Amino acid sequence: MLTGLGADAVPIRRPEELDSIDGLVIPGGESSVIDKLSRMFGLAEPLKAAIVGGLPVYGTCAGLIMLADTVLDAINGQQSFGGFDIAVRRNAFGSQVDSFETDVDVAVLGDPPVHAVFIRAPVVESAGDGVTVLAALDDGRMVAVEQGNLLGTSFHPEMTGDTRFHEYFLTKL
Repeated sequence: MLTGLGADAVPIRRPEELDSIDGLVIPGGESSVIDKLSRMFGLAEPLKAAIVGGLPVYGTCAGLIMLADTVLDAINGQQSFGGFDIAVRRNAFGSQVDSFETDVDVAVLGDPPVHAVFIRAPVVESAGDGVTVLAALDDGRMVAVEQGNLLGTSFHPEMTGDTRFHEYFLTKL
């Protein structure tokens, strides 16, 4: 998605690689595995420091969980990178079979609404004063948020080919 927008996207697996990037996308997947692997490869602490230092980071789904200061329903021992003054509930909509799609209005991105794909998605249950809610479902549950250098979505905009969230993220670099 980022390469298609003209960015030079590279995978980051080791702490020393953080020095060569202007921003980072933490994708969907399994947050507990991202946590374990980042600690195993010594990436967790340098990434936490980079986030505090202002590195722009966009987290989608599991990536949003990894950026949350508080993770509700975390597995035993699970940690996050933090930085985002939010509490996120893992698998808030249920299991894989409860995945769904819906349109959400995102004022900062304009019209049309974003077609959002939720796959075992988290939801932002609470947000601190410095957090801007970019999108919420009709029932009020927050699904896209921003705070300083951090951007997060509960859903996967890359699944529909809508590049607007990624374009918006690139403006932060």
